[in-house]
Amino acid sequence: MAIARLHGGPLDGQLLPLADPDLDRMIVPYSETQVVYARRGDLTRTGQNDGPTEAEFWFVEAENDIDPDSDQPRERR
Repeated sequence: MAIARLHGGPLDGQLLPLADPDLDRMIVPYSETQVVYARRGDLTRTGQNDGPTEAEFWFVEAENDIDPDSDQPRERR
């Protein structure tokens, strides 16, 4: 198993399972939109006894504008 370490954007600092360690881009659902992260660099921790293999992914873009208040209940009219 491998993990993706996310940098920047709304998911900064998150670790996600990575089914395919050769993946170059990730499209991740976020609130009511999707965010795109691109891989940079080589895989790390690829040995048998040094933990899960890691790949670093950096924020590229969001499909729509990200609403920072989207976690708050909306007013009903």
